[in-house]
Amino acid sequence: MGLIEHTPLPRLQPIKFVLNWGRRYSLWVMNFGLACCAIEFIAASTSKHDFIRFGVIPFAHGPRQADLLVVAGTLTDKMAPALKRVYDQMPEPKYVISFGSCSNCGGPYWDSYSVTKGVDQIVPVDVYVPGCPPRPEALLHGIVKLQEKIANEDIREKWSGKLTAPAATS
Repeated sequence: MGLIEHTPLPRLQPIKFVLNWGRRYSLWVMNFGLACCAIEFIAASTSKHDFIRFGVIPFAHGPRQADLLVVAGTLTDKMAPALKRVYDQMPEPKYVISFGSCSNCGGPYWDSYSVTKGVDQIVPVDVYVPGCPPRPEALLHGIVKLQEKIANEDIREKWSGKLTAPAATS
């Protein structure tokens, strides 16, 4: 018999695991509902879909208590400074979910003079949830994708601002 090569196991980082586990399952949400997608966001927090079971606390009292911003609906150029102000008031680490076609790229109103062509032009987006309007199940899928991203990130890189790529959705 030949020699069996021993490949070293990846180094376990228990502190990183514990910190990311805590941040992953305690997301306080700041809802920035702008249009019909906000109704679907509210439906995701009801007992039928219940995103609290994923560790998402539905409504923070204000942006200073939130670490997840869900932008749902058509963002206009007039509302963009208010969105930026809410985002800037949130403490680090903070995450953004763009919920619906209108917040992703302007949706059916993309060619309007007053519609912002995507929330990512104002704030960095971590997860995009497509649909017009997207189903509550799609938001739950986006939350799971965000939690997977949080589980794998290095907190030092997140605070330094090096992680700006959105999570991949399938």
